[in-house]
Amino acid sequence: MLPLGKLRSDVLNEILERLEINDGKVVIGPREGFDSAVLEYDEEHYLVVATDPVLGVPEEHFGFFTYHFASSDVSVFGTRPRWLVVDILLPEGSRREELAAIMGELNAECAKYGTSVVGGHTGVYRTLRAPTATTTAMGIVRREELRLPVAKPGDEIVITKGVGIEFAVGAAWFDAEGLKKHLSPGEIAQLREMYRLETVVSDALVAAPFVRGMHDATEGGLTALHEIADNSNLGFEVDMGKVYIPPLVDRALGAYGVNPLTVSSTGTLIAIVPPSKAEVLVRALGERGIPAFRIGRFTEDKGRLLKNGEGWEEFPRFEGDAYAGLY
Repeated sequence: MLPLGKLRSDVLNEILERLEINDGKVVIGPREGFDSAVLEYDEEHYLVVATDPVLGVPEEHFGFFTYHFASSDVSVFGTRPRWLVVDILLPEGSRREELAAIMGELNAECAKYGTSVVGGHTGVYRTLRAPTATTTAMGIVRREELRLPVAKPGDEIVITKGVGIEFAVGAAWFDAEGLKKHLSPGEIAQLREMYRLETVVSDALVAAPFVRGMHDATEGGLTALHEIADNSNLGFEVDMGKVYIPPLVDRALGAYGVNPLTVSSTGTLIAIVPPSKAEVLVRALGERGIPAFRIGRFTEDKGRLLKNGEGWEEFPRFEGDAYAGLY
């Protein structure tokens, strides 16, 4: 039986090996660790395309996530999400006002980033228990400005905002009663409002001029570093003492006994940064109100190491995501 959440590497790669692509316009096709496809557009540009499901999110802000999940995947390849194709599927009994709220929030995010919804499908179906969406986002990038999640030895690892935010926010929305044993009602309300951090669109657009590549730490959190290392044929070192966890998030993770390194962290940008540009990147992000933290580096040595206190240990791998148990 397949486990909950995204496919594990062995199953995913087995599927990908069966796909045949016989089109010379495909520059980057389906590949583990690459959340967007890249197609030839013209002699100077590529078309970046990403698709993502939207489910298991607060229904009150469904439109926000309908925009940002796929748009984040496009932005980490170095370009602004320009067009969206959106399928919004609603359960039986949904009201017109609920759909209007979703579309209003989606339109507000599109206006913020200059994105247009150019197609899609909307309907109501008995087989659904909650709203579900699929968004395909597209953007055009100059060929020399394309950013791929591949590192070189010595590149620094910079993250934005901190880890574990997605899980903590989900707990505040879906298990508020359980959290009341550990956080006050006011603190739970604060966590709920942190849903706005679950995007890397702004982070990536600011970071693009300074980085070699980027990745959004979604399901599996910082274990995405293994995917980057695999695709780069490198190892990496991370200092746990430099990995920032927002205080309220830290308390929420502690309440569930969740490892902050492996839990869903949508909204945490992982930037692959040449050493000479790391400090200027942190400063540029800070000037836009986006905190950033230098947590480690990629190494020619193939080990994947975590400095924890005075000692070193193996960096954990993705085995399952506690977020899937929240909703």
